[in-house]
Amino acid sequence: MKLESIGKTLTLAALSAAMLAAGAARAQDVVRLGNLKFAHYGAVSYIKEIAPKCGIKVEEHIFAKGLDVMQAIIAGELDVGTTASEAAISGRAGGAPIYVVAGFAKGGARLVGRGDLKLKSVKDLKGKKVGVTRGGIQEVLLLAELQQSGLSVSDQPGKDVQLVFLAYADLNQALLGKNIDAMMQSEPQSSQAINKGFGNEIVKPYDTPIGEPIRTMVMTEKFYKDKRPVAEKFMRCFVEATKTFIDNRAIAEKYVRETVFKGQISKDDFDDAIGNSPYSYDISPEHIQITTDVMVKTGVGKMGKPPVARDWVKTDLLDAAKKSLNVK
Repeated sequence: MKLESIGKTLTLAALSAAMLAAGAARAQDVVRLGNLKFAHYGAVSYIKEIAPKCGIKVEEHIFAKGLDVMQAIIAGELDVGTTASEAAISGRAGGAPIYVVAGFAKGGARLVGRGDLKLKSVKDLKGKKVGVTRGGIQEVLLLAELQQSGLSVSDQPGKDVQLVFLAYADLNQALLGKNIDAMMQSEPQSSQAINKGFGNEIVKPYDTPIGEPIRTMVMTEKFYKDKRPVAEKFMRCFVEATKTFIDNRAIAEKYVRETVFKGQISKDDFDDAIGNSPYSYDISPEHIQITTDVMVKTGVGKMGKPPVARDWVKTDLLDAAKKSLNVK
């Protein structure tokens, strides 16, 4: 074999080895993300669009509700998940090996009555059927509001308020069809009901001890501890995506309306939804502990041993990412 051919062979071999090594490195930097399809979860979805420049690849998996995200984490199928706080708390109580690492949106709930009933306060729900998704933060907020107003509640007839448990996607149709009298709904579905005229706002349920509920980003303990460099890259990517959505409303609107919802929501729906569920970064052990305490009081989740927030709320990755990107 000629020296020139040998040289070419060696060069190709070296190139192939380098490509394999690079491929292996890239494979290690895949982050499996569980997310939900709501307007205020849009910045989290956007992470996958900018992930390559963050040095990672994000595989997003969409779930119907937060408890499904927790089940996927327990099954070892995800590294990071997003959900309302109650699913994270229930998950941790049930043995899910997770840490709360950030808060990506605030609010995101609204008590909406049928447009023809003109319900104006929580007390007006006496004798009514109210739809809600079982196990969601909306159920926690609804039960807290009903308790504050002195109303008894059951999913069977006989109490002041009868709960009707439905999926998020079915609540609006039930209200429109007059199968329920009111609903505690997420965004943008609650804004859609109001904008289309078959619903009216009774209250934004933020006067309970929880205040505005904060949606939580969780990481598995294994990912947080064993893949620290990748976890750091992911968190910087989260902060960058969120900052983009906060600073540039046009990018946020275009992405959520066209990419996430495929043109199914209007500009007004988006504006109203984000007006009631702004993008954010932060979370605190205090907020998670108060939410845990209200869950215990209302019976949502039925936890045998409620987790203590300070043991599993870890904001060090978030704090470092915000500092590196000069985000206050």
